[in-house]
Amino acid sequence: MKKTRNTSIDVRGTAVSIVSQEDADYICLTDIARYKNPDHTDDLIRNWLRNRNTVEFLGIWEQLNNPDFKPVEFDGFKMQADLWNPKLEKEEQQ
Repeated sequence: MKKTRNTSIDVRGTAVSIVSQEDADYICLTDIARYKNPDHTDDLIRNWLRNRNTVEFLGIWEQLNNPDFKPVEFDGFKMQADLWNPKLEKEEQQ
């Protein structure tokens, strides 16, 4: 049986949940997104997952950790992702 432990940390006034299971820790992305926009955490996470930098990171993680990873299929996802542009992000915030 896997031993699970739930804890929370305070990050700049926002409680962020952490689930520890055996030797792995999982952090709650929704709690992190709540710091930036408490009413629309879903939009923040959706945009983050569409970001090409995030998709490329996930692809590398999958290559390292998933023996059944299919790089050809993954390329289709990667081509659809938006490349992060810090200039555009700055303009959107103004």
